[in-house]
Amino acid sequence: MKVIVSEGAGFCFGVKRAIQLAFDTAKSGAGPVHTLGPIIHNPQVVERLAGEGVTVIDSVGGAEDGGILIIRSHGVGPSVYREIENRGLRMIDATCPFVKTAQEHARKLSEAGYQVIIVGEESHPEVRGILGYAGADAFVIGREDGIEQFSIKRKVGIIAQTTQSFENLSRVVLAVLPRVSELKVHNTICNATRQRQAEAIGLAERVDLMLVVGGKNSANTQRLKTLCEEKGVRVYHVETSDEIDDSWLEGARTVGVTGGASTPDWIISDVKKRLQEQGDR
Repeated sequence: MKVIVSEGAGFCFGVKRAIQLAFDTAKSGAGPVHTLGPIIHNPQVVERLAGEGVTVIDSVGGAEDGGILIIRSHGVGPSVYREIENRGLRMIDATCPFVKTAQEHARKLSEAGYQVIIVGEESHPEVRGILGYAGADAFVIGREDGIEQFSIKRKVGIIAQTTQSFENLSRVVLAVLPRVSELKVHNTICNATRQRQAEAIGLAERVDLMLVVGGKNSANTQRLKTLCEEKGVRVYHVETSDEIDDSWLEGARTVGVTGGASTPDWIISDVKKRLQEQGDR
């Protein structure tokens, strides 16, 4: 059995930066360290950080006095920054630069009088953060077929969650266009996401089986699974090599492996090793 790992699988720049900031802060010994939510959507990385003394909290109010609060890669809205400042906490901002760009576009569009539409998952922390910059009349839509339920103004600006697919963004844009007189679109999907998705799709077209590796609550990992499934190949989503079922591999001569932006290299390597061991039997 041949195992092919997608070149772009694993940590993106923004995730690498966030994790490095978290580990460096923990090792500095400057005080109790917290992250506002999991630093990334990968439980194995969060567990390693916990071993270094980094505590995950759900709200600014959960931070210890005199502590350091790390803003995770997904970013937060303006109100959270104000709350941190009011608490007098030290802050490390690990927001992904691509997310920062989306936030800035949302702010500028709103200030210029555009109604902002965010293409993404409404419950995702990145989207909730961006929404805080987008103005009172902004809304989030996941797919173009839900656009009819919203009241849309004549002057609209569209941005996307950074891990959306370009195809989904395009479909929403085309659905909105006939309903407005002025439309401004910022393609805020990050380069690493576009590359990873394209590579995964290309790999899915030439293998018998795809394994998508990453956190079960990782939006970009789930999207990779969906995109591969659209190519008609069998696809399984696993967090670690322990989840691989040997029955999946029966009859598979070639297996493709890809991983989300928050999937560590060591987990992808473990999956590859596990597959190769099974193939050698």
